[in-house]
Amino acid sequence: MVMATGIVSLSAYMLGMTRVSSALFGLNVIAYVTLWTLNLLRIRWFWRRVLSDLVDHQRGPGFFTAVAASCILGSQFVLIAGNYPVAVLLWLIGITLWVLLIYTILTAFTIKEDKPSLYEGITGAWLLAVVATQSVAGLSALVALHWNQPYRLMFNFLALSMWLWGGMLYIWMISLIFYRYTFFRFSPGDLTPPYWINMGAMAISTLAGARLIVNTPDAPFLHSLLPFLKGFTVFYWATGTWWIPMLAILAAWRYVYKRFPLEYDPLYWGAVFPLGMYTACTFQMAKAMQLEFLLVVPRLFLYIALAAWLATFIGLCRELSAGLLGPLRKLR
Repeated sequence: MVMATGIVSLSAYMLGMTRVSSALFGLNVIAYVTLWTLNLLRIRWFWRRVLSDLVDHQRGPGFFTAVAASCILGSQFVLIAGNYPVAVLLWLIGITLWVLLIYTILTAFTIKEDKPSLYEGITGAWLLAVVATQSVAGLSALVALHWNQPYRLMFNFLALSMWLWGGMLYIWMISLIFYRYTFFRFSPGDLTPPYWINMGAMAISTLAGARLIVNTPDAPFLHSLLPFLKGFTVFYWATGTWWIPMLAILAAWRYVYKRFPLEYDPLYWGAVFPLGMYTACTFQMAKAMQLEFLLVVPRLFLYIALAAWLATFIGLCRELSAGLLGPLRKLR
């Protein structure tokens, strides 16, 4: 929810919808604090179940949302609020969680004795590891603008390194996911919303690459890599763009042809996030590379992302209302 709300807020800010952006920013701060409170309480009271989830092939990758949410909220504090101290704090939280989670989860998946098959074990949620990595790269590039040399150089180098690592991680994981797509039985129930992160992971990689292009005057090594940065940024954007029709066709197959019920699920935030991220990354890339003809795309996708966010938020409110009012009705 924080990832999706944050990037839709940033997209609205980029395209001049400042009131919408500020409202979503305020809501996102509340959501972030609330979800951290609930997660810390869950760790306190049910730590064994949390540990079990952490090393589970299907649920473990979901923990990377804490990294991405922290860094995207940090980006909001930089761009919308101009508050660098809070952004740096969120960057510290994000990169600390990234180090702890990336090695804990991947090591656990490697050494555990009882492992699921590829058919049962891998989902689009695995790409949250890529999203988390690229969110650290993106916030590092933004925070670099606040520091003097040599720290500005160091932050830009970290951003570049994370950007490259995230791209390599995507290649590893999408190969397995695409193999799962095409060589195993695929039912409507298997096509969960996090599969939209196939596109979202490339979109956030594009956004981080565009920010590195903007930062080239501050780092000579980035300037020397400028053709490479531009080439790979367009490569990421093109890959993400390719996924959109594919995912739309599969969604139509799931909900229209197979008549899979469309009911609120927290996982739907995983479908809202890529739509907002595609909006933001296309806008940022178009500005960084003077591709003005592409600006029509984010102007259209912003409304799609806002509609998806609103529908999911209404579903959340209805779910919470049912959960709170249901017991009261029974008492009456």
